[in-house]
Amino acid sequence: MEEFSKMPDFFSLASRYLGLDCGTPARGVRRSCSLVRLGTKLHPIVVDLDGTLIRTDMLHESALRVMRDKPLHLLRIPYWLARGKAFLKSSLASHTRFDPAALPYNEDLLDWLRKQHAAGRRLVLCTASDRSIAEPIAEHVGLFDEVMASDGHANLAGRNKAAALEERFGRGGYDYVGNSSADLHVWQSARRAIVVNASERLARQAGKLCDIEKEFPAPALGLGALRRVLRAHQWLKNALLFVPLLAAHEIFNSTSWISLLLAFVSFSLCASTVYIANDLFDLESDRAHPRKRARPFASGLVPAWMGVVMAPVLFMISLFIGSYAGPDFMFWLLVYFAVTCVYSWRLKQLVLVDCLTLAILYTLRIIAGGAAAGLPMSFWLLGFSVFLFLSLAFVKRYAELQLQILHGKGKLHGRGYATTDAPLIQMLGTNTGIAAVIVLALYLNSEAVIVQYAMPELVWGAVPVMLFWISWIWLQAHRGNMHDDPVVFAVKDRVSLAAGIVFAAFVTLGATGWAW
Repeated sequence: MEEFSKMPDFFSLASRYLGLDCGTPARGVRRSCSLVRLGTKLHPIVVDLDGTLIRTDMLHESALRVMRDKPLHLLRIPYWLARGKAFLKSSLASHTRFDPAALPYNEDLLDWLRKQHAAGRRLVLCTASDRSIAEPIAEHVGLFDEVMASDGHANLAGRNKAAALEERFGRGGYDYVGNSSADLHVWQSARRAIVVNASERLARQAGKLCDIEKEFPAPALGLGALRRVLRAHQWLKNALLFVPLLAAHEIFNSTSWISLLLAFVSFSLCASTVYIANDLFDLESDRAHPRKRARPFASGLVPAWMGVVMAPVLFMISLFIGSYAGPDFMFWLLVYFAVTCVYSWRLKQLVLVDCLTLAILYTLRIIAGGAAAGLPMSFWLLGFSVFLFLSLAFVKRYAELQLQILHGKGKLHGRGYATTDAPLIQMLGTNTGIAAVIVLALYLNSEAVIVQYAMPELVWGAVPVMLFWISWIWLQAHRGNMHDDPVVFAVKDRVSLAAGIVFAAFVTLGATGWAW
């Protein structure tokens, strides 16, 4: 046995004989060797993480998670930053958790890396993100032989990264995959460049420093992406601002129309501000959702920092425009903004409270419209609105639960619901929908209708129409056809549009007294 212990390491002999270069793997990263063919060593490929391997930045996402989950820790950020950027990254990472499998990976780059790895090239993940983030990602991907990352003391970016790689592999001893101007320092000491998600200008600069082996172009950001960021299709909900004008039979009041149009633009921009904030705080939940994962921020199509910049700018423009709609409107606009912020921060995680809040937010649009037009709100309109929109909020949650059931999941991610709650949500939603119809029927039997409508008996035709539509919406949700927000679904659905036309016809005939 003693003679066996003196024998050379078999793995070392085999490596030397076959021409394999085997490095020391990082913790949690599997060991492999890069092949030497015909006396020519295949250079290792060093891959950047943020904006390259993944279509997001982990520093930005860590800061957003801390802002959402532990907002008081934001006060500590200046202290962490004073101790260095590496310490900031380490501190933020220690206060957040993330799922490596849910991140938006650059699939085209991953496919290419798999082919290079299969050909025998050594892959190294080298990132300025903290090691506690880099290692789980490398382990999940399963391709990397080594991890180099920031460690709380040294920030492995720019010149620091170039120096570390040159010390590790020698000048010109590796090929580097990067995406930003900070990577120019690394490409200067690399053999070849693989340019990912970069502008043409950056690609030209990289080409002057070393040969470019391959380019992976950035996805185009056009008007379509901006529309999705703003969720412009959701602006349809803000048509509720005009309901008080129609209910009060003031459709020919030009002054009110001007105020309401300004209010509509202001409210839409305010809503987009909240949608952006909501999407930034909901990145993990959206990525776990079969459809929401395609949203611009969740998919990495639009970087998170753009949302952080856009949100306050949109809000300031919203306030500027809203100021021309009057102080009463501004008050309700700020109430709406405050409630939506609290909803995005906490209330949406609370069972039932989230749906009640959504109903209130819909109703606030009607109240704000009345304030902009200078019209008083009736008890009947507010009561009808609360019950109707509570039913639609339950529709939204029920449809999401149905989708989770279809994909074999037991919970609605980021919400307090289990898929077993679906029957109860369906019951609550249908009941509140019927309650809305009852309020409408009671309203039609009130003195207000007799005063405002020439033929009140004709308006009664709106009751069965509303009852049909509520039942239709819930039937579609039960069948799994509710793919959008219920209000947006109604605008796209032919049956809902037809029901809306018939409803409006009954109300118009009752108001004008026209004969059939």
